[in-house]
Amino acid sequence: MEITVKIFRYNPEKDQRGNYVTYKLEADPNDRVLDVLEYIKGKTDGALSFRRSCAHGVCGSDAMRINGRNRLACKVLVRDVGADITIEPLLGMKVVKDLIVDMEPFFDNYKKMKPYLINDSPLPENGRERLQSPEQRARFDEATKCILCAACTTSCPSFWASDQYFGPAAFVAAHRFVFDSRDEGASQRLMVLAETDGTVRCHTAYNCTEACPREIQITKAIGELKMAMMTGKID
Repeated sequence: MEITVKIFRYNPEKDQRGNYVTYKLEADPNDRVLDVLEYIKGKTDGALSFRRSCAHGVCGSDAMRINGRNRLACKVLVRDVGADITIEPLLGMKVVKDLIVDMEPFFDNYKKMKPYLINDSPLPENGRERLQSPEQRARFDEATKCILCAACTTSCPSFWASDQYFGPAAFVAAHRFVFDSRDEGASQRLMVLAETDGTVRCHTAYNCTEACPREIQITKAIGELKMAMMTGKID
């Protein structure tokens, strides 16, 4: 099928503002949008810049706006979006070049959640690791699926209003450890979440849940964090 692809282009060395460039090409309906981008870069315009790595929906590096929705280019087929495709960088982040955005502020907010196990208690006397039941693991299992693609955070109206807002991905990271039975740092994380740029700015728009390529129930996770902050109970 013949497709028309309109791509946002921006080169900081040449452009004061971005513009759109349109390409027409033949594509198989089962091609991924990432395949289309690779073809354009390899055959038509070698200067086109975008991130990609595993190309299997695991690394999260090729998150971008495809026909107005945050998606992974490696998981979207041409047949899913039709013959007219518009590709843009994620909203709310500084564009470095073309479809590449500056992810450093995003990762800075992620780090504020202390995304690592905090436990200063002595290890079990038998020398084994700290164990937990399947039920305890299931309590936070969904949050471990996050691939830090930023699709959720950059779909959030609160983040569009202020890039100081920690954002849904950071909250998912907090949830993963707050509800881990082996962790002792919940109070520290809940204090961070209580800051002005924390969960109070979440207005339950559900954009984050809809945008997540791993189908994490992000809005539900944020609700559970809010409840833990109000009650002081972690269960």
